[in-house]
Amino acid sequence: MNWLYLQGLLSGVNKYSTALSRIWLTVVFIFRVLVYVVAAKDVWGDEKKNFVCNTRQPGCPNVCYDEFFPVSHVRLWALQLILVTCPSLLVVMHVAYREERERHHRLKHGPNAPSLYDNAGKKRGGLWWTYLLSLIFKAIIDTSFLYIFHSLYKNFDMPRMVACSVNPCPHTVNCFISRPTEKKIFTYFMVGTAVICILLNLCEVFYLVVKRCKENLYIRCRKRRSQGEPPDIYLPNDLSQEDIHQ
Repeated sequence: MNWLYLQGLLSGVNKYSTALSRIWLTVVFIFRVLVYVVAAKDVWGDEKKNFVCNTRQPGCPNVCYDEFFPVSHVRLWALQLILVTCPSLLVVMHVAYREERERHHRLKHGPNAPSLYDNAGKKRGGLWWTYLLSLIFKAIIDTSFLYIFHSLYKNFDMPRMVACSVNPCPHTVNCFISRPTEKKIFTYFMVGTAVICILLNLCEVFYLVVKRCKENLYIRCRKRRSQGEPPDIYLPNDLSQEDIHQ
């Protein structure tokens, strides 16, 4: 997996991001990707080799391992990290589309032609909706994977011993998981960082929606004032025109 390419891709939309989105990016790459690459893969590297059952029946340890670990933690985390960063591609493609449109516009009308988009580098029009949808998709993906982990591993627990009675085991046998405490700590850590990322995404959605509502109210009040009508809501005087176009 090319993590450097992934980081560069997400950093490309950094100028369109809010402070909350930059915090999200930091949490993803420092507390999720780096922990996954540096530590988590090593912790689960011997999970199948050291999964020992108190029986010599051929095939029993393999089916018991598959019974309690249908999908490897590290593979699920890798898939989660890939998918949770994919919605940022929506923003990347939209930004690339705007830049290409702007380039063709200036080729056609000259380098001094007025820009097609006011306040370049700001989220306006369709880009605002694309950015908002990307946040919602990221929150949904992380939430879905937390539900999958909860369903597969029962409250994210990592027991020291499990009882197995599936065929071809001759009877109920006890199987022992290697380094269960260490694996439980990393599981809780990855789950906790995913929850933080979900909260950051939801907070940013709330911030963007509230800010857009304030902008629309401000524009409506200015329009009513220009027509000589009293405004139907009071807005603070420090809401400048620059705030409207951010």
